[in-house]
Amino acid sequence: MLHGVSTHFIVNHRLTTAWLDKIWNIGVPLVEIFCARQHLDYQNKAQVAELGHWFRDSPMRLHSLHSPMYNDDCWGRTGPNAVITITEPVKAKRVPMVDEIKRAIEVAEVIPFRYLIQHMGVLHEPFDERKQDAAFNALDELRVFARQRGVEILLENIPNELSTSERLVQFLEMTHLDLGFCLDTGHANMMEGVENAFGILRDRIRSTHIHDNDSVNDSHLFPYLKEGGTVDWRRTMHLLRSRSEQYPLLLELKEDTSMGPPLDAIQRIFERLEGEAPLGEER
Repeated sequence: MLHGVSTHFIVNHRLTTAWLDKIWNIGVPLVEIFCARQHLDYQNKAQVAELGHWFRDSPMRLHSLHSPMYNDDCWGRTGPNAVITITEPVKAKRVPMVDEIKRAIEVAEVIPFRYLIQHMGVLHEPFDERKQDAAFNALDELRVFARQRGVEILLENIPNELSTSERLVQFLEMTHLDLGFCLDTGHANMMEGVENAFGILRDRIRSTHIHDNDSVNDSHLFPYLKEGGTVDWRRTMHLLRSRSEQYPLLLELKEDTSMGPPLDAIQRIFERLEGEAPLGEER
């Protein structure tokens, strides 16, 4: 399968071309950049231009951008107004959030990318029809803005009542929005299970987030290499290989200094994932 890495594993560091060189040098052809202001300040024209020059001269492709979750550079610690969510039911509050996401999409004018990965709501958010309506209004506007720049929006399954696999499919059926999905294995492991999530979303999966957890905490563990993970990787790889032409195998890991050099660990993870024997064969 085609391999990709999210820069989430260095999200608390400023993204530079040196990091991109290191990712390319381990043989990873695709990257997803996580939009967090301390990492990629998508409104900083100088940083975006520097990265754009690098991508123009490199065979590595920017596969996707992860939509910003906060408008500050410290994970929302500046206060509740720092949260960016398309499910905000009050239009006057939602409009600035949608505008912030548009600023991230504008990166495509300098660095072309195919997909924007978008959350629908925040962690553990309860279901509410008003929030679903808000998400539709936001996505209807963002979809047009993104497509004008060659970008498609993918909805990610996340641990809340708005973004279970079934609810995401129902949402698209109800709104007739022509969007795809990013299958997150760790989030699925915390909710309906990877196999169930894959079965529901499979026709529209266009990207992945591969990581592990204990089925309770969204810890973005390194598969195989960090204790406490509960994802059945043999079964998961069997499922992912069945539609491998639709999406890459893209790791979304959390920085963990106990893992040693992260890029060495990433190489080992890909080797282990690709080395999983098909079901019915000896390991």
